[in-house]
Amino acid sequence: MRILHTSDWHLGHTLHDVSREREHELFLEWLLEAIGAHGADALLIAGDVFDTANPPAAAQAMFYRFVAKARRRYERLEIVAIGGNHDSADRLDAPSPLLDGFDVRVVGGLARRADRSLDLDRLILPLRDREGEVRAWVAAVPFLRPADLPAVPGADDQLVEGVRATYREVLDAVRERRRPGQAIVAMGHLYMTGTRLSELSERRILGGNQHALPAEIFPDDVAYAALGHLHLAQQVGRPSVRYSGSPIPLSMSELDYPHQVCLVDLEGEGMRSVEPLRVPRFVELLRVPRSGALEREALLEALRALPNGTLPEADGADAALRPFLEVRVRQTRPDPSLRRDVEQALEGKAARLVKLGIELGGDGKSLADRVELQMLDELLPEKVFEDRWKKEHPGEPPPDLMAAFLELVGDVQQGRAS
Repeated sequence: MRILHTSDWHLGHTLHDVSREREHELFLEWLLEAIGAHGADALLIAGDVFDTANPPAAAQAMFYRFVAKARRRYERLEIVAIGGNHDSADRLDAPSPLLDGFDVRVVGGLARRADRSLDLDRLILPLRDREGEVRAWVAAVPFLRPADLPAVPGADDQLVEGVRATYREVLDAVRERRRPGQAIVAMGHLYMTGTRLSELSERRILGGNQHALPAEIFPDDVAYAALGHLHLAQQVGRPSVRYSGSPIPLSMSELDYPHQVCLVDLEGEGMRSVEPLRVPRFVELLRVPRSGALEREALLEALRALPNGTLPEADGADAALRPFLEVRVRQTRPDPSLRRDVEQALEGKAARLVKLGIELGGDGKSLADRVELQMLDELLPEKVFEDRWKKEHPGEPPPDLMAAFLELVGDVQQGRAS
């Protein structure tokens, strides 16, 4: 059986207030072609379908349009999507009665019955090949919020052990349902130990990264674990536990990421192979300079040397596909004419300016004390909380307090706080 694993689409995303809609359209067109070209039997989307809990109508329409096209073009394609920390569980789950009728399974939140037991029929799904034979069972576990987790008596870390207990219950039920020769596939949207993340676009989840989850929550009989949340494609421990990564860069810090989807071949109860399929870079990201910052005149000279012209109006190319440009300048004092001069240097260039970063220096401070001005949308809530805490108390905030704060932030982002 062949699976395509993808995650972290973040439909509706903007980069410094610039829409990514055209890039997402091109990615989804590419993905539709890849499904057919590689003969995939199933498509797994491991969370963060949308960028926010209340995505714009155009982003929601894009997702459901993709699902409709995929079902029309590939009648036997299995589609399973889970909710991520950016998604609204309720919003994803709302159309489930309709999507279920088309054999499209979307699990937005941890499904429970009236007695609060897990609704295993929603969380455990068979995966069939193109001949209709069940070849695998998937444990479709969405992003787990602290309120979803059971209490584990005596546990040193209730969050980690609560996640472990939830997966144990679901995977035990999978083992009861599968037959010999059928593989176990797990899905999750979580932060694992020993991994790298992009601080600018990946929120700390499950009480903060001090609660990173061990790879052992996916035992050896799990043929493949399709993970979401981290935008850098990477494996966790063994090759069969993987983040597919995001299909497009979601911040300027991700411009060197190898964006991809994972093509997974299962054989019997195990994984035969996993192959990354690189997603084309539809819009280039540029930084001037590549790292650090330049003095004013050196920066303007570098900008004047950038390629001229805009993309041609052909093959679907348009202004939305012009490269994103971030420039970083070092200054000793405010310069009201800087932006005007930067924009003049970019006249006629293909690149479009999305961020002008300023590093202040020359004020008597050492180089290590120089600061960089930050935009409001770049500030992480937990960093603001930590800085405020340190003004009143020695050391870092206690882990339990930070976990409670991040849970509150999550509730606000999901629109649940009153």
